Amino acid sequence: MLADELLRIPSTADRPEELARALDFVLDVVGPGCTVERFESGGKPSALVYRGRERVPFRVIFNAHLDVVPGSPEQFRPRRAGSRLYARGAQDMKLSALVLASVFRDVPTTFPVALQLVTDEEVGGRDGTLHQLERGVTARFAVIGEHSGLRLVTESKGLATARVSAVGLAAHGAYPWLGDNAVVKLVRAVDALLAAYPPPTEEQWRTTVNVARIGTANTAVNQVPADATAWLDIRFPPEDGDFAGRDAAAVAAHLSAVCGLPVEVLHVEPPHRAARDGVDVRALRAAARAQGYSGEFLRKHGAADSRFFHRHGVDAVIFGIGGDGQHGPDEYADLDTVEPYRRALADYLGSLPDA
Repeated sequence: MLADELLRIPSTADRPEELARALDFVLDVVGPGCTVERFESGGKPSALVYRGRERVPFRVIFNAHLDVVPGSPEQFRPRRAGSRLYARGAQDMKLSALVLASVFRDVPTTFPVALQLVTDEEVGGRDGTLHQLERGVTARFAVIGEHSGLRLVTESKGLATARVSAVGLAAHGAYPWLGDNAVVKLVRAVDALLAAYPPPTEEQWRTTVNVARIGTANTAVNQVPADATAWLDIRFPPEDGDFAGRDAAAVAAHLSAVCGLPVEVLHVEPPHRAARDGVDVRALRAAARAQGYSGEFLRKHGAADSRFFHRHGVDAVIFGIGGDGQHGPDEYADLDTVEPYRRALADYLGSLPDA
């Protein structure tokens, strides 16, 4: 089975040769007769496949990532249990990638369609989807095959990564009044941030701040630390004006005002939102419903490559197969959703007007 072969490829970010092997595997599934543009950025290969000799603004782009997060060796040996296919990347998102590739290959259209294959989504997506968009790839609409159980993700949170730094004065640990403890200063700043953005105890559509790591150069127990740094992962909805629509400098100023320490914002990327009444969203939803699925709208707390399309003026939705256990030890794809997903994509393309 093609899925088993692809799932056996350990295409993680630290294995560039395996990323290339996964990309070539899916290109072989598409087969000859198409133009294949190859890209590379940051050591991460990607490809754009389309019919015809020249790239044009596409009516639709099918987007799929072929990289996966690390897993144990056993997770790269696919196994079945009933309708479940267990393996790293089964749900996220190699099976959806294969379906997108086969629909692109098999379903004729009178308008230009492209298949976009990237290998860096799990480490940020900037060397794949964003790299291609910055080099002129564009479309009216994009379907991203991340798992969704044939529901439509029309909104995703924005992403900011930041670093909070505290500077103190080193001293002997027995004489703390002679120093200024940077770790204590940092902890107070983090407390202020978490008071402003308390960690939710249940799902809520609001801004969250995750304190990912705290570090100091001090390694001695009997010394007052002179420096400390915290790294933050911030996710925000379009409604939060302290983040949405603001650049890194403005976001840094806001966070600094909250916590009282200097903040450096490394990245700030916008939320994603697709118009729910658009032609493509309505057509894709109708196609999902025709297969017996609800086609309901979802919001995604995590960032995906949809944010890059949104930034470049391309409406995009996440629409993929079902499953569970993303990034966990028991990740699986729901095989019962694969054929309905294939038929829904084909029906969607067949329902679109030529213009």
